[in-house]
Amino acid sequence: MAEQRKLPIGIEDFEKIRREGFYYVDKTGLIRELLQNWAEANLFTRPRRFGKTLNMSMLRCFFGIGCDEKLFEGLEISRETELCQNYMGKFPVISISLKGTDSLNFAGARAAVCRIIAVEALRFYELLMRSDRLNETDRERYRSLVRVDADSPLGEFPMTDDILRGSLRTLSELLYKHYGSKAVLLIDEYDVPLAKANEGGYYDEMVSLMRGLFEYALKTNEFLQFSVLTGCLRVAKESIFTGLNNFYVHSITDVVFDEYFGFTDAEVRRLLDSYELGAVYDTVKEWYDGYCFGNVEVYCPWDVICYCGKRRYDPELQPQNYWANTSGNDIVKHFVEDMEKWPGEGSEQAKLTQAEMERLINGGMVQKVIRQELTYRDLYATVDNLWSTLFMTGYLTQRGKPEGNLYSLVIPNREIRNIFMEQIMALFRSEVRNDGFLVKELCAALEQGCPEEAQRCFTAFMNKTVSIRDSFARKPIRENFYHGLLLGIFSFQPGWLVFSNREAGDGFADILVLIEKAAVGIVIEIKYAHDGNMEAVCRRALTQIDTKRYAEDFEDYDIRTVLKYGI
Repeated sequence: MAEQRKLPIGIEDFEKIRREGFYYVDKTGLIRELLQNWAEANLFTRPRRFGKTLNMSMLRCFFGIGCDEKLFEGLEISRETELCQNYMGKFPVISISLKGTDSLNFAGARAAVCRIIAVEALRFYELLMRSDRLNETDRERYRSLVRVDADSPLGEFPMTDDILRGSLRTLSELLYKHYGSKAVLLIDEYDVPLAKANEGGYYDEMVSLMRGLFEYALKTNEFLQFSVLTGCLRVAKESIFTGLNNFYVHSITDVVFDEYFGFTDAEVRRLLDSYELGAVYDTVKEWYDGYCFGNVEVYCPWDVICYCGKRRYDPELQPQNYWANTSGNDIVKHFVEDMEKWPGEGSEQAKLTQAEMERLINGGMVQKVIRQELTYRDLYATVDNLWSTLFMTGYLTQRGKPEGNLYSLVIPNREIRNIFMEQIMALFRSEVRNDGFLVKELCAALEQGCPEEAQRCFTAFMNKTVSIRDSFARKPIRENFYHGLLLGIFSFQPGWLVFSNREAGDGFADILVLIEKAAVGIVIEIKYAHDGNMEAVCRRALTQIDTKRYAEDFEDYDIRTVLKYGI
């Protein structure tokens, strides 16, 4: 058996992956496609955690002067002999990521942009300061990019607005003068400053800054060979790309480059086989597959690598929401919270939106007109824009071919469905908290042995959220949803000690409630009536409580009354 390579969990440095023997899913065919589908400015939009940063690192290693050809040995691009001879290691590369521009105000965000550009410029310090092809004026222009504010405790780079706007163009010009070759410009996460500015309330100032920076770097820069930008969203041209006519956008709906972000099914099978994990293929597919980019269905690579990395050492490990944990999922939160507000409380639009969400949660499909060009200010402006945002950021994906701008949308996989469910449950708990009277009514009915009244109250609660009933959710998952609803309600009842899935008798009881003050114990077994015969299934639940002796757990607490419910 061949030695297993290390899995690159959280590693986005192509050179490190190749030099240190990490497992690498070959995406170097992107280089060939990029050169054959030539454009001076290229923008790739994909959801987060789909390999954008690693691909940018790969491009930097390939095109950059001083390229180590050994990094690409055995990879797909190495078979393109002529392309490698003409382009590998032939260009100075300027590579920046705007990911680290999070700030509460514009001044902080602007300083972060200055720092990012200055740090990249400092990579060429020895080269440019000693170059015999640059004159003193050139060197002074370079110093203006890397000059540190001596009075700043954080070592800020005090660029004026004019210097900052022209900084990338200036750096490319100086590199051209030294090398005699035009520069390649790589800008990763180009839209993060706009996203943060929209959240922080300084959007107009950041749009102005980004527009100037990109205009000088991309539109009027004769020292640039070509540029590649990546981001989550395709920001409207009128926002920051005004007048840029040489811009080629590759979105999630485009066929070109569709297989180079995310893992294809064949790539996942090979990876699983490499780590003797072929037995969990169906599980990995259910949880992390389902995204459709162009004509290719892909998995989220971050999820697959994280799960495989842990599953290698824990054969009992169940899938987890790795993608969800890398962000606050604010878009889903906005959507779920606003379901009842479009365009007003109780409106027909609100009812329609909730019904559509219910259909998606249950494995169904909705058709929506998608706008792929939005400004960040527009993301949450209307429910229609929210549908577009959910699609472009990976929370929804397409099925089949669109009819113009009309797309058939679905939730891609189990992980994303869980994200929606968690937000729905959070909203449900918030509403339950605000309806203390109904909580008391339901709990009193259960405590006093009044099943008809308990049923009425629980039905009222269920009307506050979506229903889970379709085949997309397997039977245990549907039961877990209603299990969660009950736990959410009971958590607000004082004096109740609630246990979930606790070992009791000869098995595990769904819910046990201990009410010591009243010397009452409650056992609840939850079932899903897939055939619609609720009465029969409830009776089976009661039989299970007796057969498995769940109530025996109360004997240690001197409980005189035990009430058993099948729901």
